[in-house]
Amino acid sequence: MLDFIGQANKKYNFEDKFAALLTNTARGVTREIRDGFISLPKGCYIQLERKAAKYILDNIRASYGNSAGLIARIASFQEDTGKYLTLANFLDHYRLDPRSLYKFASFSRLCARADVRDDFAEPLEETMTKAFARLAVIDSRRWISFLLDILPKLDDVDFSALSPIDKRMLQMFYVTVWGKAAEDWDGDEMLDNLYALSDSPVMLSELMELLRYQYQRIDFVDEAVDVGFDCPLDLHCTYTRDQILVAMDFLKPATVREGVKWLPEKKLDLFFVTLNKSDKDYSPTTMYKDYSINSQLFHWQSQSTTAENSPTGQRYIHHQEQGSHVLLFVREFKSDRITSGAEAYTYLGPASYVKHDGSRPMNITWKLGTPIPAKFLKKTNKLVIG
Repeated sequence: MLDFIGQANKKYNFEDKFAALLTNTARGVTREIRDGFISLPKGCYIQLERKAAKYILDNIRASYGNSAGLIARIASFQEDTGKYLTLANFLDHYRLDPRSLYKFASFSRLCARADVRDDFAEPLEETMTKAFARLAVIDSRRWISFLLDILPKLDDVDFSALSPIDKRMLQMFYVTVWGKAAEDWDGDEMLDNLYALSDSPVMLSELMELLRYQYQRIDFVDEAVDVGFDCPLDLHCTYTRDQILVAMDFLKPATVREGVKWLPEKKLDLFFVTLNKSDKDYSPTTMYKDYSINSQLFHWQSQSTTAENSPTGQRYIHHQEQGSHVLLFVREFKSDRITSGAEAYTYLGPASYVKHDGSRPMNITWKLGTPIPAKFLKKTNKLVIG
């Protein structure tokens, strides 16, 4: 039992204590407190008096919930901790998800405001500040290693001479930062943007530090997947929809509005699955029933207009005979609970048809080529919608 008595020091880290109890911190401790700790492990229960809850929420907000709180922590970091101020040390000491920081500003800008770093002015500060939160979920060793190698030498790269897979990985980075694909590797706009990153040394340095930090946090085995071409996406890594699509050479990702995409030239069906479909975000016609049955079987419901005898339905059923692949990408929520932007997807890999029932929609059971790791399984199998 935790008993909060009296007035705690304003620097006491309530968020750290509660986060240690939660199995799903992606929702954020503040949201858990407000919603009544719905992500606690089975058999656990936390009850806070209204006054105590308000005090704790105010404490968290003052510490990390605004730029002023972060700046104050940064200003006194070395004195408070005895550690050298770096992005990694700051995030680790306060157990912060980097997205919580990047909601407000870049770490470099916060340090400048805290007077612990010289002020700076760079052409890509605004662009990179917006991109950092999206870059803070990268967890592919292969992609991070590529970026750490190529980003410091952008001025010397012949982009048109890159290998196909290197071009795809650079496309993934480009669409993450600039919101669209680079359709011409010799085009002035693409070159100007990448060269501007070279001309923004503070932003580039922070990006490199963030990528190294993300690499060190990877706690699962990622591996390449054979889908018929040299694809840069690795199993169980996290990617945004746009990153996934440009990795497949589909350079108009903003045109994809639905949760499925058929790429005939590559014979790939991409399924973008959101497990928790709230009434607020989805209409009744898109309340699909998607969940893992066990570590290898996944239940998926097609779009409401897909009939079993339609070309699409038949392609799903006979994809193995027809030589096409079905790739499954899964996320828990539509919106990132920290940044309020779109949540990224976990790549569960190729799936094979097992059986189906129904039509308009079809309820299909797929078998994954690689079992879902335990860290993901608890998310994919607990949200069955009856």
